[in-house]
Amino acid sequence: MWVCELQFDCYQDTQLSGAEQAIRQLLDALRYNGQIIGREFPTAIYQGWLISRVVCPEQDSLHPRHNSRQVELAIEQLHQAGLTSPKVTTRGPDLNSDTTDETHTPGWQILYTSYLHTCSPLRCGEHFSPIPLYRIPAVANGDFKQVLKWQEDWEACDQLQMNGSILEHAAVEEISSPTSLLSRRGRDLAKRIEYLTKVPTFYYLYRVGGDSLSAEQARHCPGCGDHWHLDAPLHDIFDFFCEPCRLVSNLSWDFKS
Repeated sequence: MWVCELQFDCYQDTQLSGAEQAIRQLLDALRYNGQIIGREFPTAIYQGWLISRVVCPEQDSLHPRHNSRQVELAIEQLHQAGLTSPKVTTRGPDLNSDTTDETHTPGWQILYTSYLHTCSPLRCGEHFSPIPLYRIPAVANGDFKQVLKWQEDWEACDQLQMNGSILEHAAVEEISSPTSLLSRRGRDLAKRIEYLTKVPTFYYLYRVGGDSLSAEQARHCPGCGDHWHLDAPLHDIFDFFCEPCRLVSNLSWDFKS
């Protein structure tokens, strides 16, 4: 990931409130297109300019070739508010972020997140590195808002179960059951991504609890009922893999060494 700054210059008289709204709309559009990561984008006035600091998956994530239609519309609204298109300055790699997957066609990929991650929820199955969402060829509504909303909901459930103070059991059910509303949404998104990318796209089912290690290892795929336990874990996380059902899971965290 890379830390970048967006500089907005005023080329005509404008109200600060209108400029702030136009910048916020652009940042939202960039986020929903996967060009910037996270939900907080500090914006300040400096020597008459407005500057926003963002984190991007790649050095060239903000190049116009990656723009969605929503981003282009937001840039038009910037001009209507009296602001120039943003000047991008790359400050350097973000030392606390995951490394973005190199540009290639993966053999398979996975929809995965956790409360610790702010990167793209789409990961290369071979390298387990996040794949920028704007690499997906096209979506019907022009951005990836539904994918990011699913990610936010999954991470919220994960945070609740990690905190263990309220709604823990309901949160675990949402991220671990293949028939929960959250899982159904995620699996539908994975199918859509697979259709668009032509790359097998798997969905991660969280697992905690269980009776014993032997019982966990004997678990069958909740989709087809077949054996899906791997001889060795993938990426030190996934112990179960079902290709026909496009599902992966872990041995219960209660029994993982």
